[in-house]
Amino acid sequence: MKRFMLTLLLALPCLAAKNLSIYFVDVEGGQATLLVSPAGESLLVDTGWPGFEGRDAGRIAEAAKKAGVARIDWLIITHFHTDHVGGIGQLAARMPILNVVDHGPTVESGKSPEQLYKVYEEVAGKAKRHTVKPGDRLPVKSLQVDVLSADGDVARRPGKPNPLCAGVAKKDEDKSENARSVGVVVTYGKFRFLDLGDLTWNKELDLACPENRIGKVDVYLTTHHGADSSGPAALVHAVAPRVAIMNNGEKKGGTPPAWQVVKQSPGLLDMWQLHFSAAGGNGNNVEEQKIANLLGQEQGHSIMVEAQSNGKFTVVNSRNGHKKSY
Repeated sequence: MKRFMLTLLLALPCLAAKNLSIYFVDVEGGQATLLVSPAGESLLVDTGWPGFEGRDAGRIAEAAKKAGVARIDWLIITHFHTDHVGGIGQLAARMPILNVVDHGPTVESGKSPEQLYKVYEEVAGKAKRHTVKPGDRLPVKSLQVDVLSADGDVARRPGKPNPLCAGVAKKDEDKSENARSVGVVVTYGKFRFLDLGDLTWNKELDLACPENRIGKVDVYLTTHHGADSSGPAALVHAVAPRVAIMNNGEKKGGTPPAWQVVKQSPGLLDMWQLHFSAAGGNGNNVEEQKIANLLGQEQGHSIMVEAQSNGKFTVVNSRNGHKKSY
């Protein structure tokens, strides 16, 4: 009996240990990334599209249910485009949202942008609203969530010189909401996750050049769904992710030039995709087992990451159960 009790007590720390869970919810080429901290707090980045009979809000709610959370403690809206903020009203009707985070008012005008922002303000008015700037840190329990970009500005914290910046040209100025994206790096012990929303080329270069102000990361969510208006090698290769997740749609993002930049990143062990990219064809898509939704299929399969504080993590494809640890 004493031996049994000793064995049980030794096992308890392992049983009690909790990890950081990240759910990359399929919202068909938008973004909805749900993080659940070891302390049980939820952080959602974006809410996917509106319409589709509440499809994206439903998928987020289902991921939350699997994660064992009944509310969204923190919601970051990276920027005010339909595929990122559109689902907020439908999500708020399904579950409580306590805190909302944004970069400030939308910079776009017209009927559609103004309607999107109106719905956002209605939800934000019932929650606690936080407008952030680069250098801010969100008080998410057991996680360090640092704001790297917001409202067209980037963090000015010191970094290491980046030789990859030599000769890299900037693109035409982007005056859209994309360049205003709230970008964050999430740290849990030795594990680091980077999500820059739809931040575009020039702003990413401001983060990476002439110094890499981000450092290296373990998991990188490809910026702007893998569009080649984002994701310069000077940034992607400098942060040197071990694993990249591409939240593309079948016909959105996943462009061959951007895909190749990620694939060629030094130290990259694997890339996983939410969808097969039609633009990528046979030569610019990962192997089928690492794609959540195959060509012609829109079944809402997700990709999940389970991360430990020691830096180890496991990626799982919900479509086929394929998983790999790093």
